[in-house]
Amino acid sequence: MMALRRQLALAGAAMAFAAASMAQPASDRPITLIVPFPAGGTTDVLARTLADKLSQALGQTVIVESKPGAGATLGADFVAKSRPDGRTLLVGAVHHTIASSVYKKLPYDFQKDLLPVTTIALVPNVLVVNPSVPAKNLAELVALLKAKPGQTTYGSNGNGTAQHLIGTQFQIATGTELLHVPYKGSGPLATDLLGGQIAMSFDTVTPVLPHIKAGKLRPLAVTTARRSSALPEVPTLDEAGLKGFNIGTWFGVLAPAGTPKELVARLNSEMVKVIQSPEFRKRMEEIGAEPVGNTPDQMAQQIRDETDKFAKLVKEAKVTID
Repeated sequence: MMALRRQLALAGAAMAFAAASMAQPASDRPITLIVPFPAGGTTDVLARTLADKLSQALGQTVIVESKPGAGATLGADFVAKSRPDGRTLLVGAVHHTIASSVYKKLPYDFQKDLLPVTTIALVPNVLVVNPSVPAKNLAELVALLKAKPGQTTYGSNGNGTAQHLIGTQFQIATGTELLHVPYKGSGPLATDLLGGQIAMSFDTVTPVLPHIKAGKLRPLAVTTARRSSALPEVPTLDEAGLKGFNIGTWFGVLAPAGTPKELVARLNSEMVKVIQSPEFRKRMEEIGAEPVGNTPDQMAQQIRDETDKFAKLVKEAKVTID
């Protein structure tokens, strides 16, 4: 009997040690934040800001790696198929809740194969035009587009992304016709927008803000219900006449399904501390982002709500990708 009790005690101690070990990201290999877009975009900026502060908090190297393509789904698939050891994480976005409805077939299930850790920030999207476009406000732009249907180009971060869907909804709401040009991310998109290869975009505020301040791009409206703190003088699409228009972009961290709950909880705790720190909040203010830092359950509910909302919009817009 004594021997049995001793074996049970040893087994319990071993389980407790294993749980504690899993709750600590291993230090023999860095934590990698996978960004499903090229460098230079909002996802990349947020990931690098978080990685810098998180590495200090964990006492472990945290790196950022880009895996762009297919409207951010390649990076999501990579993480979904990675080992659930807390070392490979996805910096996901609202795009992934849209992709669930837009793509006819995906090699992963966003809600089943990835576990929410926390939402990093919310970032408004903004309608900007190249200065060569003569429109100074939304009404003038709509008149211009109706006069030349199908001749004006707008860029997005790829098929099935928030920018793509915002552009589609914009056309429905205004009765206009645009030519969609998908890119792999905000970096190459901004290059062509500045160069005049495309006329306009609905990108997030972060990558276009420096160019707006420099007078190289003209903002006409933000796509969220509230104005952007970084562009307080720019009206919302709702204020400009498109009543009820409200689509923005959120960014968050997700882990592969099967990652131990203790480890997800530890990552969440450390990330939320970083996100709510004065230094991080100041950096978010500089790039036009609103820091969040919620719980895994709150982020999971956010994903469910967004997936349902965009499924309806995608059906209405009849947007599908093979």
